[in-house]
Amino acid sequence: MRSLLTASLLAGIALASPVLAQDKPYDASTVVATVNGTTITLGHLIAMRDRLPQQYQQLPDDVLMKGLVDQLVDQELLAELKSPSPDKDPLQVKVVVDNERRGTLAGMAANAAVVDAVDDAKVKAAYDKQVADFKPQPEWNASHILVDSEDKAKALKAQIDGGAAFADVAKANSSDGSAANGGDLGWFSAGQMVPEFEVTVKDMRKGQVAGPVKTQFGWHLILLNDTRETAPPTLDQAKPDIENQLREAALQAKLTELRASAKIDRPDTGIAPAAIRESDLLTN
Repeated sequence: MRSLLTASLLAGIALASPVLAQDKPYDASTVVATVNGTTITLGHLIAMRDRLPQQYQQLPDDVLMKGLVDQLVDQELLAELKSPSPDKDPLQVKVVVDNERRGTLAGMAANAAVVDAVDDAKVKAAYDKQVADFKPQPEWNASHILVDSEDKAKALKAQIDGGAAFADVAKANSSDGSAANGGDLGWFSAGQMVPEFEVTVKDMRKGQVAGPVKTQFGWHLILLNDTRETAPPTLDQAKPDIENQLREAALQAKLTELRASAKIDRPDTGIAPAAIRESDLLTN
């Protein structure tokens, strides 16, 4: 759960690059509409736009701006039916606003905490350590034919031993989705196949056909196409993951520091965990 929260903080808010005012005739407080005395500002539009799905963000600016103003005006009209002002808001709204404020500020602070966590030297150092610690593991490339009985598998094996091409027999007889590709399963490593299949493959030589092998799926004939050992990713391939790891480590370090200096009290309330599902408590 904590790693999920960390990822949420890191992804929670994307800080826009600062834009200098340059004597623009507007700012975030510029009023774009007024509804029964309540103002809607350019800042409100920008905040709403930032949270739109990507397909809406790509609309022309004039269409998007009009749509956002219309949306906020309509929202304000509907909101006034439930509450005339923030101090009169129902509890359900107040706690949502509290959480939204907390989450937004936390996202900003998280971004600030990791802004210096990544540079080329740190990425390279982390990559070098990753490569130094890398231990090659075997991988196999195999094809198979899956049928529902041992007798059928033995009959097909006899065809292959007699010179029939494994791929042709697979296309004509195998019952799983790989049949269209001649039974080709591609590359896999330890733990990716059911145990009976994996144990058989490990003892095979390249080009050998083994079976019938029984698994929970049926009866298999297996052709070992090739073997290899895994290789470490290149720096470019590893870079995105390393950058994320560096940012997460920086954020965790900051949170550890904050927890150590904060006064945090978690009283034993006796509240049943199932209480978090009682949404009706917010409407009472």
